[in-house]
Amino acid sequence: MRSDVSVTSGVFEANRARGAVRFDVHARDGVTRRGVLHESGSLRVRFPSPEGEGLSGVFVNTAGGVAGGDSFEIDIAGGERSRLTLTTAAAEKVYRAPGAAAQLNISLKIAAGAHLGWLPQETILFDRARVHRRFDIELDETASLLLCEIVVFGRTAMGERMEQGEFVDRWRLRRGGRLVFAETVRLDGNIGARLGRSAVAKGGAAIGTALIVPGDEALVERIREAADSFSGEVGISAWNGFAMARFCAQDAARLRADMMAVLARTGAALPRLWLN
Repeated sequence: MRSDVSVTSGVFEANRARGAVRFDVHARDGVTRRGVLHESGSLRVRFPSPEGEGLSGVFVNTAGGVAGGDSFEIDIAGGERSRLTLTTAAAEKVYRAPGAAAQLNISLKIAAGAHLGWLPQETILFDRARVHRRFDIELDETASLLLCEIVVFGRTAMGERMEQGEFVDRWRLRRGGRLVFAETVRLDGNIGARLGRSAVAKGGAAIGTALIVPGDEALVERIREAADSFSGEVGISAWNGFAMARFCAQDAARLRADMMAVLARTGAALPRLWLN
């Protein structure tokens, strides 16, 4: 006979969430409109009323969060001269994973003269969460990108912290077919202790990254002018034609405020959901 543990594991595996969204956008007469859309599983995207010439999209995960063994795929293509801004309806919660890690795979393709703003609300990792995330980005040399991600280790507003778990974050950016940025962040095991080290996060529970293409030293200087207003640590540099800002703060609220201050210096328009 199968043990109760085996039966429970089988039921757990059979109930893993799967979700995929694939769509393209195109510009016609200076106005961006959605093309072909494919949705499956628990992942959805909704498009509020157009704002000016651009298009806004909001991702909704009807599974209510991400758990171990879940798998989500996002594939977006921005046509020539299109303008698209994407966010999420709420912060994404990644729950404890007793088995396999959750898989989040994002593919972004941006054509000539197009712009994409990827501005999801924060990702919150519960204690013992396990998640692997992958970004594959292909930009035309004349395309522009603003990609911001915030990760929070524990529900800091509830006094909870992530002590154990696994977080793997792989980013690859190609511009004009040439690889210009590659990075993989891996935190596993006793994450809480590692974040407590002075050389890592000095006890901070929230980290963030803003990738800005194109970006140069002039942009870096504009952002550095706001340094006195930051409540956490912010570092920014530019190379290979793009700029990157790194954030670390004691909690999500402080990091979010710092991120908004940086984005204001880029001239980016924030999604309405960020302002609620």
